[in-house]
Amino acid sequence: MDVQTSPSEYVLTVQLPDHIKHEMVTVSVLKGNKLKVIADAWHMEEECHYEWVINFPPRDIDMGGVQAQFDASGRLAICVRRRPRYYI
Repeated sequence: MDVQTSPSEYVLTVQLPDHIKHEMVTVSVLKGNKLKVIADAWHMEEECHYEWVINFPPRDIDMGGVQAQFDASGRLAICVRRRPRYYI
């Protein structure tokens, strides 16, 4: 997974295999400024489960501002909005 940072957001991107479809991807917000991403092709036995837990700095992100996009080529992009510095 590739992580790009700007003053306003984090952008996490990963190229998933062709057999992983958008309905097989789960993005969830966890306690403690964590984001969990699971991509699972349950019908396969090998190279079918991918999982990431991303930890962000305390009070740096707005968990209500998480957006995920999955394109036709299998590229998953997750944008996580950062809090403005004056709110910290």
